Amino acid sequence: MKVKIDTKEKFHIITIQERHLSANMTEELNKEMLLFLEKDLKNVVLKMIEVKEIDELVAVSLVNIQQKFYDNNASFVVCEISSAIEQYLDKLELLEMMNITPTESEAWDIVQLEEIERELLPPNPLKGGTIM
Repeated sequence: MKVKIDTKEKFHIITIQERHLSANMTEELNKEMLLFLEKDLKNVVLKMIEVKEIDELVAVSLVNIQQKFYDNNASFVVCEISSAIEQYLDKLELLEMMNITPTESEAWDIVQLEEIERELLPPNPLKGGTIM
């Protein structure tokens, strides 16, 4: 899977440079994203502007990846998805479970707000789990 990584002060921007995220890319996507949880700077903005199709297994995996980030006090925001992918995620009833913004700038804002939240609020012992 081709990705471009750009590191900012509070997060990494991962731009997926693939038109189709197929089910056989799920394991690689998981490995690539979860590696960031091992770094000092854990927050990720996943930019999907070039992605035009996504398989269901990858979509479910993105929800689970996001949950793992939040379970580890890190942010995971998806931005710049196509309207076709947005509709597909909605059909799968995954859209509402994901932290998605229309623009990269808005994703940055979410990450920064969540960072402030984590600094000010105690950890929540009632965190959610993953989807099967």
